[in-house]
Amino acid sequence: MTAGTALDAIDRRLLNAIQKDFPLVPRPFAAIAEHLGIGEEDALARTRRLKDDGIIRQISAIFDSRRLGYSSTLVAMSIPEGHVDESAGLISEHPGVSHNYKRDHAFNVWFTLTLPPDADLESEVARLSGQAGAAQTRILPALRLFKIGVELDLEEGVNAAEKRPHNAQPPRAFTEEDLAYVRVLQQDLPLEPAPFDAWAESLGVSQEEMFAKAKELEASGAMRRFAAVLRHQKAGFVANGMICWRIPEDRLPDLGYRLAAYPEVSHCYQRPVYPDWPYSVFSMVHARSREGCEEIALRMSQDIGISEYAILYSTKEYKKERVKYYVG
Repeated sequence: MTAGTALDAIDRRLLNAIQKDFPLVPRPFAAIAEHLGIGEEDALARTRRLKDDGIIRQISAIFDSRRLGYSSTLVAMSIPEGHVDESAGLISEHPGVSHNYKRDHAFNVWFTLTLPPDADLESEVARLSGQAGAAQTRILPALRLFKIGVELDLEEGVNAAEKRPHNAQPPRAFTEEDLAYVRVLQQDLPLEPAPFDAWAESLGVSQEEMFAKAKELEASGAMRRFAAVLRHQKAGFVANGMICWRIPEDRLPDLGYRLAAYPEVSHCYQRPVYPDWPYSVFSMVHARSREGCEEIALRMSQDIGISEYAILYSTKEYKKERVKYYVG
């Protein structure tokens, strides 16, 4: 957390609440205030301050790229040390790159790439690899999703995301009307007493119709939820540990689901292995220190009986923002 940023008990409760599900009602801050036992203006003022302080990154719909017809992958690159910042900067310019980190490993640049329907993912990764001057590049798409959901518990000091089973329904066809809602709901919510007014007006519908469509998108799996996303470092979770597990094929997917059941784990995926990358399951944890991450990893290791794992820490964040779907 940055110096000068102090959170009181109500701030922490507010942040916990709006990460789970932000109220889709005409006056959401009044609903939040009622939940917290404070006034609407106080809830709004606190949210504005937390946004200005950089703790709240965005309040918006969180969409599942695959359900919207997009393709997505994690990419690991080995970049010569003297060129990491420059190469990562070039990668970050790509509009489909949402997360881009330097990590403490021979594969030192890790980013997610999301592309619209009909785009060639492998060709685009190859182009970026050449542009970045990567010595090695590994494409690591999700083969199986065990869990996704960052919910930092500001009261307890841990990630507290519930286990969310993956709904395997295939992507459905979206109408132009559906996509109009996606374009609006993915915007950062204005911090005003009635923030949804302008959104509904831009769509030419009532707020009730807009909320109903949002619930429909959520029920279909296209929208994971409407919620706040925090900057974990600003919220005091300074250690971002990607725990990568070498798990035998015959013990999957069972061990993946066991790892996903840990509340400290926010993301858990099965990904491809390579001769120089034997780790098949990735579990992301956020903690207040590296020691905290290592304690979690050791506990998990003892629980599942797997001792071969590596923890990759992010040492620099180059980019972290949501991909904008069906724009431009």
